Amino acid sequence: MKIVSKAYVLIAILIAAAVFNLFLLYQEDNSDTSQSYSIIGAGDVKVKAESISSLATSVANGVLEDKEKLEKEITEVQLTLSTIRNGGEFKGHKLEIIPTSLITDYNEVLSSWESYKSKALIVEKTSVFDMEATNAMNYVLQKNQELVLVTDKLSKDLDKLDRDYNPHKLIAKELAECAKIIGQQSLLISIGEGENAQEILKEKNLQFEIGLRKLMQLSTSDLDVEKVGMTHEELIPIPRENSEALRDLDPLWEAIKVKIETLQERALLSPEFNLAKNEMAVEKNILFEKIDMLLNSWNEELSSQGSEGQIIIQILLGVDIGVFFLVLFIIRQSLSPLDTISKAISKVKEGVYGEKIEYSGSDEVGQLVANFNMMSNTIKEKEEEAKKTDIAKDEFLAMITHELKTPLVPIQGYADILLNEHLGKLTDKQKERISIIKSSSEALLSIISDLLDVQKLDLGQLRMTKQKSDIKNTITKAIETLQPEADPKNIKITYNAESLIINHDPERIGQVITNLIKNSIIAIEPNPGKIDVTLQDHPNEIEIFVKDNGVGIPEEKQKDLFKKFYQVDASLTREKGGSGLGLAICKGIIDNHLGKIRVQSIPNQGATFSFTIPKEEAVNTKTPLKSA
Repeated sequence: MKIVSKAYVLIAILIAAAVFNLFLLYQEDNSDTSQSYSIIGAGDVKVKAESISSLATSVANGVLEDKEKLEKEITEVQLTLSTIRNGGEFKGHKLEIIPTSLITDYNEVLSSWESYKSKALIVEKTSVFDMEATNAMNYVLQKNQELVLVTDKLSKDLDKLDRDYNPHKLIAKELAECAKIIGQQSLLISIGEGENAQEILKEKNLQFEIGLRKLMQLSTSDLDVEKVGMTHEELIPIPRENSEALRDLDPLWEAIKVKIETLQERALLSPEFNLAKNEMAVEKNILFEKIDMLLNSWNEELSSQGSEGQIIIQILLGVDIGVFFLVLFIIRQSLSPLDTISKAISKVKEGVYGEKIEYSGSDEVGQLVANFNMMSNTIKEKEEEAKKTDIAKDEFLAMITHELKTPLVPIQGYADILLNEHLGKLTDKQKERISIIKSSSEALLSIISDLLDVQKLDLGQLRMTKQKSDIKNTITKAIETLQPEADPKNIKITYNAESLIINHDPERIGQVITNLIKNSIIAIEPNPGKIDVTLQDHPNEIEIFVKDNGVGIPEEKQKDLFKKFYQVDASLTREKGGSGLGLAICKGIIDNHLGKIRVQSIPNQGATFSFTIPKEEAVNTKTPLKSA
């Protein structure tokens, strides 16, 4: 059967199971819906009761517009309880009559509701505030500003006296401060804030009384002066001309003190209101308990009635699980080869061809497997043919470059003999022409040498002679070789390297450093040119940097720098020479040393090439080069 046909069948099975389940669940839900809404209504009574408590307190506080809301809430609770008992409409839904087994619990809820309702109505009609404490509070707040002004005037009157009256001045300032605090604490009590306001008020009342008596030469022996950190003392009389404010303060304080003592002893809220409110809270908690008992009994009733429904649901669940596993098994069996194909394709991406996938089916997956096996075998055959062709081409090219290199040696030799006039004197024009022959042969020899090296790298035939030697000597020798080429262009080459013995091929590593410096010389403008060669010693490897201040390399071209024949700027290379093989050879040499070579550059800000050499050579997993 085709996979598409299998999919249609499986989808049909799942749809049929889903429709059957929905039908049964719908029937089950219809039987429980009315009772569920009855339970919701009983729970709604708790919400309404909480609202009634807040509204009753609000009305008692004088918010008369909440009285109508309170009556409405009470009416709605009455209607809800009646509907739960006798059935009917509740918020657009039909409720059934409460089961007979729950009548006792319902009657307890109804009785508790009546008690709670009566307590809420008592709270509504009870005055919130104690009138005597309220009058005292209003009087203190009204007279406090006058008290503050008189104490301030007293302080100013005493400031005119000499140093003998310094204790009087200090007490006067304390009285002024106490007057302000008394006003602040009274205001906090009036708005229901200030947790310790009454205690503070009591303390400042005592402190004010002690200070006033001292100024008036009255005894303080009957007062607890130590409680407020004061002492008994007798002061000299204040001159009459400076005691006018003191005479005004005495009767004013006597009137305010009486009211403050009332505030110290009595709360603003009336005891009757607190008692009624507490009784309402107790009845509310009892009502909530009765409602919770009714809801628990109702849930147990539903659980017992729904046992058959639970059995049906369990059967449906078992059927659903069976159908699910059946569908899962069929899908897994049909699509399991796709995972094998995916893994085989991943291997093809890594260059592994020719692996055969076993699959006996004749569906679309089977056709895909057969096509993949055929494609993999074809790619493998083509890959093997291409490898043989590449090897033959590389061997031929290596032979040709070697043969091209051979006649260049005598050309250079005879050019040197002629230039040194071993065969006779030459004119300046003849020397110029022979110099061109020599430089051209040297350029050609350099290109052929690069071609020969890169072909040997590809064939694994580049000779390496690794030995324990000082890397500093290798760097120094490479720089000294190129110094004559840099000096005429006023390019400064600096290096910072410490002596370090590591296993490497000095000639090949020197070739890498030379190639990198040559590239920097080409990229640098004359006169301000600078090339820095530095060595960094890491725990497991060394890293050599060649940094210049040349034209830099665009970011999009950096990824191809180490490919054969790649040139960043072909016109510049043709003008200044180069085969595009130097960096490819550098990479091959560094790879053979199990290191890494990389570049960092920003256009017009120079370039930095770096490569690493491990201090201890590990097992080389790359294709080995022939080493001496």
